[in-house]
Amino acid sequence: MLPPWICLDDALKGWIAEDIGRGDVTTQGLLAGSVRMGRAYWVAKMDGVVAGLPVMERLFYLLDSEVEVTLNRCDGEYCQAGTAIAEIQGSLASLLMGERVALNLVMRLSGIATVTRQYVDLLADLSVSLVDTRKTTPGLRVFEKYASRVGGAVNHRMGLDDAVMLKDNHLAVMESVEAAVSQVRSNIPYPLSIEVEAETIEQMEAAILAGADIVMLDNMPPSEMREAVRIARNNVRSVTLEASGNITLETVRAVAETGVDYISTSATVTRSPWMDISMKFEVG
Repeated sequence: MLPPWICLDDALKGWIAEDIGRGDVTTQGLLAGSVRMGRAYWVAKMDGVVAGLPVMERLFYLLDSEVEVTLNRCDGEYCQAGTAIAEIQGSLASLLMGERVALNLVMRLSGIATVTRQYVDLLADLSVSLVDTRKTTPGLRVFEKYASRVGGAVNHRMGLDDAVMLKDNHLAVMESVEAAVSQVRSNIPYPLSIEVEAETIEQMEAAILAGADIVMLDNMPPSEMREAVRIARNNVRSVTLEASGNITLETVRAVAETGVDYISTSATVTRSPWMDISMKFEVG
């Protein structure tokens, strides 16, 4: 779910203001202060999973509260090229001024949702979940992770305050995994979980012994990962296993079949192209 608008409105207003600057000289010069009404249609120009339509609706509301938006599709729906996904009615000036920012956001988010769905579909018959990462565009994290969720993935940490993740650079400053987990455990609130990154089976075993709740198997080949899963499942203490590192559409299935619980990848955000959407005007 998206956070309440009170948490997002400042960002949306800022993006509108960034684009308009000191005024939309094209629109204002063309319409010269006159009030003309019109209608615009949003049409998907390629197949994909749409995401961000409620954000578009809110953006136009902030720009002009009298603009009326009709959503013909819901976020998460797969739309074929040519589908009319939304209609917008109101002042032509408002429609023209909001067009670029609104399209940019929805095209970006729909691209993420579309690529995410491709990964998720490859795992549909397996008991493993795809999760995103913190490799997001600064300022867009909540929106990009929303798009990831719309595409069918599970959100990983939203930020550094969500959970503990001891990665290689954290572990390098401590004498051992056990010492690192113990030190962190004594200083964090009770509900927070601790995840430890492991590049070898030995590091995974040390993390489990230290009391980690989650172990990330980082950049392990499937054969080694399969052995790590076998060892972890035979341990007296249950631990969640996450696979990460160089996950692609070509490799994700083989990684999933090792038996891990989660697969994390940044590719759904960092390698997703925008979904092409156009905004066509009808002037009455």
